[in-house]
Amino acid sequence: MAVKKFAVACYDDEAVLFPAVDKVRNSGYKLHDVYTPFPVHGLDVALGQKETDLHIAGFCYGITGTATALGFMSWIFTKDWSINYGGKPFFALPAFIPITFELTVMFAAVGMVLTYCYLNQIMPGVKKHVFHPRQSDDLFVIVMEITDPASEGEIVDFLKTTGAVETDVQIAEEGWWYGWWHKEEAYQNQKQLA
Repeated sequence: MAVKKFAVACYDDEAVLFPAVDKVRNSGYKLHDVYTPFPVHGLDVALGQKETDLHIAGFCYGITGTATALGFMSWIFTKDWSINYGGKPFFALPAFIPITFELTVMFAAVGMVLTYCYLNQIMPGVKKHVFHPRQSDDLFVIVMEITDPASEGEIVDFLKTTGAVETDVQIAEEGWWYGWWHKEEAYQNQKQLA
């Protein structure tokens, strides 16, 4: 992962956050992310994020479960272990429905949970940079990537005009990674001291 420089702005009110997000998006600067202590209705629209495709993934996982159940039971009862139960047909579809339904639900549920965890980077062992310790408590945090080092002061001044109560510039690794918290924090502290 690449180490990049970020400008961080903190807001103490949701009413100030929305105009700030609009100003940042319209300014031409690169918006990295917005962190809030609770879900904020309409923030995804303000950020210009598209609707999730998780429901399409769930449908694909469900169809995979249906095909797996029907295919596996058909193969077992017609080819591998065909037993004549009093003259009943080997491919008894009505008898396969309960197991097919259960496997469809199981594949869809497990697949969607794993996909959700991967997309939101909340798997066990995943570590992300925390831009402000109060971002999950009571502050709204806007993070902008500084692409041009010469514009660092300009970006910080711009963020102050949007109503930020705190501004900061941080160097952080973009994205997520696996690691132990205490080892990574010690490494980051050593880098900052050097």
